[in-house]
Formats: sequence, C-alpha cells, structure tokens
Amino acid sequence: MKFLKILALRGPNIWTYRPVLEAWLDIGPLEDSPSNLIPGFYERLTAWLPSLAEHRCGIGEPGGFLLRLREGTWPGHILEHVTLELQTLAGMQGGFGKARSTPVRGVYKVVVRSRNEKVSIAAIHAARDLVMAAIEDKPFDVPATINHLRDLVDSHCLGPSTACIVDAATERSIPSIRLTDGNLVQLGYGARQHRVWTAESDRTSAIAEGISRNKDLTKQLLTSCGIPVPEGRVVESPEDAWEAAEDIGVPVVVKPSDGNHGRGVSTELMTRTEVEAAFHLADAEGSEVIVERFVRGNEHRLLVVGSKLAAAMRGESISVMGDGVSTIRQLIELQINSDPRRGEAEEFPLDVLLIDEMPSVKFEIERQGYTADSVLPKDISIIVQRNGNVAFDVTDIVHPEVAEAVALAARVVGLDIAGIDLVVEDISKPLDVQRGAIVEVNAGPGLLMHLKPAEGRPRPVGKAIVDSLFADNESGRIPVVGISGSNGKTQVAKILAKLVHLNGSYVGLACSDGLFAGERCIEKGNSATWTAAQKLLINRKVEAAIIENSVATILAEGLGYDRCQVGIVTNIEPEKHYGEFYIETPEQVYNVMRTQVDVVLNNGVAVLNAADPLVATMAELCDGEVIFFAADPDLPVIKAHLANGGRAVVQKNDSLVLTSTACKIPLANLPVISMASVNINCLLAAVAAAWALGVSPDLISAGIKTFSLEQANA
Repeated sequence: MKFLKILALRGPNIWTYRPVLEAWLDIGPLEDSPSNLIPGFYERLTAWLPSLAEHRCGIGEPGGFLLRLREGTWPGHILEHVTLELQTLAGMQGGFGKARSTPVRGVYKVVVRSRNEKVSIAAIHAARDLVMAAIEDKPFDVPATINHLRDLVDSHCLGPSTACIVDAATERSIPSIRLTDGNLVQLGYGARQHRVWTAESDRTSAIAEGISRNKDLTKQLLTSCGIPVPEGRVVESPEDAWEAAEDIGVPVVVKPSDGNHGRGVSTELMTRTEVEAAFHLADAEGSEVIVERFVRGNEHRLLVVGSKLAAAMRGESISVMGDGVSTIRQLIELQINSDPRRGEAEEFPLDVLLIDEMPSVKFEIERQGYTADSVLPKDISIIVQRNGNVAFDVTDIVHPEVAEAVALAARVVGLDIAGIDLVVEDISKPLDVQRGAIVEVNAGPGLLMHLKPAEGRPRPVGKAIVDSLFADNESGRIPVVGISGSNGKTQVAKILAKLVHLNGSYVGLACSDGLFAGERCIEKGNSATWTAAQKLLINRKVEAAIIENSVATILAEGLGYDRCQVGIVTNIEPEKHYGEFYIETPEQVYNVMRTQVDVVLNNGVAVLNAADPLVATMAELCDGEVIFFAADPDLPVIKAHLANGGRAVVQKNDSLVLTSTACKIPLANLPVISMASVNINCLLAAVAAAWALGVSPDLISAGIKTFSLEQANA
C-alpha cells in the first residue's frame, strides 16, 4: 500500500463543506485480498482498536464497520476508518470519511475530515502502517502512536479557550480563519471581521491590558470609583514588607504585582518571619511586591465579557489528613493527586500538586511547622495550598450587586474581556456586608475552568465572547461572489468588480489575471487560488470579494471561503477537464462545478447559464434564490423560471433586460460591445450577479455604458 499523492483540501470541496485530507492510495495486489480473506486480520485490528466497534458505516448503527470487515472490504475503506479513529483517540474529532475507487484498478481516493492537516497527514501515515502490520501479522505499538498524535494535536491545534470561541462562531454561521499556527483567529471576513487571541479580542485595549498588569495602579483606579479593594501598597524589601503589614494590620497577603495563576501569592500571614519569607517568594515571580489586607473568605474568579457577568468559579483551600504513618508528600499523592480530576494536561480541571516545583506549597507546609517529608500525626489536618484551586462553578448564585461590581471593575480598567479575582465568604451576598473585595483584574483570562469545572455545569463562555463582538443580526460576512465554469470566468469577474466598485464598495478580486485590491493589482499572475482568496478575506479594507475558481482549484485546494452570497457557473464543457484528478465523465465534472452552488447561502443567489443544460439543472441544488442568464429570452428554462416568480437577465434585440414577473427593466443598448456569444454571456452573468448584490439597474446601465469588454480585460 503506497500513497501516490496527498491533497489538503482546505475549503469546501467535492466531498464536503469542511476541510479534508484526500489521499490517492495504490493498494497493488491487495485489490485481490479483501479483509475476510486475510487470516487473523479482523482479530488483530479489533484488538488494537476496539473502539472501531462504534463506527456505523452504512447500516447507521454501531458495529456497521466491523460487519463490513467480517464480510470483506478493501484496504482503502479500512484505512479511512483507522485514520478517523486514530484522530479521535488523539483528541481531534473527525467523523466524515469516504473511500472511492478510481478508473485505475487498485487506486483509491481516501478522504477524511481534517481539522489540522499536519495532524491528519501524520494520522493517515500511521494508519497505513497499522493496517499493513495487521495484514502482515507484525507488531505495532498503538499506545505510542496515539501518544505521538496527541502531542501533535497539542502542538498544532487550537487551544480549548480559542476553540470554544471558534465553535460558538460556527454555531452562528460566522466564518473563521486561523491566522497563525497559534491561537490568533479571525472571525468574519474583510471589513466586518474581528480577531481573537485566546481570551483577548481586537477590542481589548493595550492600555487596559497594561493597567491590569500593574496591580497597584489597578487598585488605585478601582478605589477611586468606589469598588472595594484590600488596603495595601508596593514594598521594596522584606523589612518594608513587615512595616506595611504593621501599618495595615495582620493578617496580610504578600503577592507579586504582575503574577498570575496564584504563583508567588501567600495569604493570612501573621508574623514578621512569615511576611519576610513570603516577600522572597513573591519577588521571584514579579517585578514588584505588594502587601495588602487579608480578606477572609474563598477566592473566586468571575469572567466579565462585554460588561456582563458570563461565569463565576469558586476556589477552595486544600488540606491533607494525617494517618501517623505517611509523610506529607505521600499524603498529597494519596489524598490529592489521586483525584481523577487532577492532571498536568489542559483537559483536567484541577492541577497536580508538585511540592518540589511549587514553592508556595512548600512555604505553606513549613509555616505550619512541618516539612514535605514530615510524618503527619494521625487525625491532624494541615492546609497545603490556600489558593489556585478555582474550579467550582457558582455562576447561578452570584448576587446581582457582586455581578454589577465586577462588571464595573472591568469597565474601569477598560477591558472588554476580564477575569476578576475577588475574595468573599459568600458569593450570594453583597461584598460590603462581609468586607469582601476585588483583589485583581486580569486581561486574557483562562476559559478552561468555565468549560470543564470540577463541579457544576460548563458555561457557554465562547458564545458570550462571540455575542459581544457581533450583534444578533450580524454574521461577520461581506458579500463574497464565487465564479466557476469552463470559460469566461475571468471576464465575468472583472466586469462584476467594476460594477460593484461603481456601487461604492472597496472590491477585492482574485482571478486568473492577478490579485486586485480596489483598482490596484497587488499580485500578478494566476490568483484563482485558495491562497489568493484567503488574502482578500483577511484584508480589513475589503467590503466585497469576487473570487474565480477553476476546476483544478476546487479539486486540489478547495474553495477559499466557506459560503458565498453569490455563486456563478458560466458553462460546462466536460471534455476540457478530463485527464487530471481521475476525472473522465460529464457527471464527474458536474459534481466539481456544483460545489460553487452548494456553498451559496440560504439568503444568497446562484447565477446560472440557462442555455447550458448541465448548469441549468444546478438550480435545484441551491439553498437560496436562482437568477438565470441567457442570450435567448425564449428558452423554456427561462420561461418556466419566470412563471414561478424567478428572475432572469436576457438579451433582447440590442439591449440587456432584467426581467421577473414584477417588472422588465431594459439596460443599455449594446452597439459598441462585441456580439460574440462568450462575451455576451460574460456580460449577462456579471449583470445578473450585480443585480443579485443589490446594485441598482440605473447604476448597472451606467456601468456597462462607460466601458467595453476590452477595457474590462485591461
């Protein structure tokens, strides 16, 4: 079994709306060896991957794929399912897969959903090796393979915080583009986009972020607005820290001014020795050290998004109980780290306590008169960590006054997304009745705790962030026009770009003649590609994008956008596309071209050539409206479409006519325009698309009067 080619289809394609990996697989002599004829194959494969039992495959219920294995199926189909399962076990859900034969005996196209092409490429190679090992009865290390793939997922896929935002955007049909290998993601297209970077957005002020890092300045601003904060100040030395503690009154808290995740924070300090030792812990973490009043109660983290409380978590101190035999180190392993909710990976809501790597834990134990290796007497309990365990959801019981206070704190600092740390004994009561206080305001707060709490239900924090960036009636979309067909695509694109430009929009154009922003060519040469389309959609100035798509682009890369407002198919000449990608029939060419119609939005328009029978039949595939175009107004397809309330653009004598059951609008006469059918069809298609985009008939008429097709080709 060998791969002839592997294609990463990064946009909608002939298989599905989502990115996929398409592998051309040559199984050679295995074409004569279906799975039921390979001794022991079924047993070896299912022993290595027992979860294949969940694959439905054809019959629509678990066990379907195993049934096919027993009855006999071929390696291409098996490779599809093994790849999907390896991706799932590695933490990257797939689900969609296909395996189809080609006209060449023994050569198959194997297609799997790919959320990240680097991971999927590694998974399909690992799957090939695993399947071959099962066929040849050789050993294969499945756990090591899955661990390797998990490492790739961790390295290359979006983190959970960013992923939850992207998923929420997808639920609202807001498109997304990953801008880097990290967590910088664009939501929406062109001029209507917003960007998010984990829990920060393009509305997150750099000044506000700087303020939040300066804990002392943050407290000053909050105090000036009447928000309760603990009294305290920045200190310069251990001696100064004790002086501050004496001024404030013990107990106190010592912490770094710019720390996070509770690192370097020591609480409820009573003695000079404790305060001075805590100073050194904090000083090792941050640029400045703060001493402030100890606020009695539990630590809480409240997430504020767009001036509204989105979620709230409570922290708890952690204790161990002595048995008179085990050391404190051993008790931590037995009583704390054994909790299945604890782990070092991101999916665990609670962290593992590692004494030797956490000075604050070591300090907490020592201030109670023990060391990590002390045997704790039976029935004696000590605290080993006072903060940093914020994992218990309390969103539903937050008092309205508390919610108002944290929202005000975020506004005072200037953050659109903020994690507000406060200490209070009872979150269901106002702060002032229990001397509760806000202790920190954080930019870029972690979202995982709200997605996977140790107790309580997950909160839709990704949705809250998306809803704060986009109003209910906003999709983040600009008008995108996709153009496919055998001929005339570039002319249609250029004519339409000029008409939309005259309508007042800043137009991006990606076509075979180059990449254009406004009326300026920014790249010469063929730009009818996925990469060029993405460049337009990333451009914040672009208000409308017109994108040409060849058959080769759709087959080799996929479309450069997820959905479009207008999809145009100019014509289909099947024989022009034979010979590549195993395309050999009109039906196969039709299936490629229909991709352009499949992605038209339900409030969008497909612009189709009524004179081309193959193109005309695509009308039934469109989720939105259809506008036909043709030089002959008497075509039966046109007449039937108009009778059903549709729209069409036709040629009548020397004029173009926008026609529907409601009206007939003649446009400019055409004495100066070449009457060659391809040129007229290009003009008809461009006019129909402009009409679909809401360009007025008067402006369309003026536009086609002011330039010729030759100028459009300039």
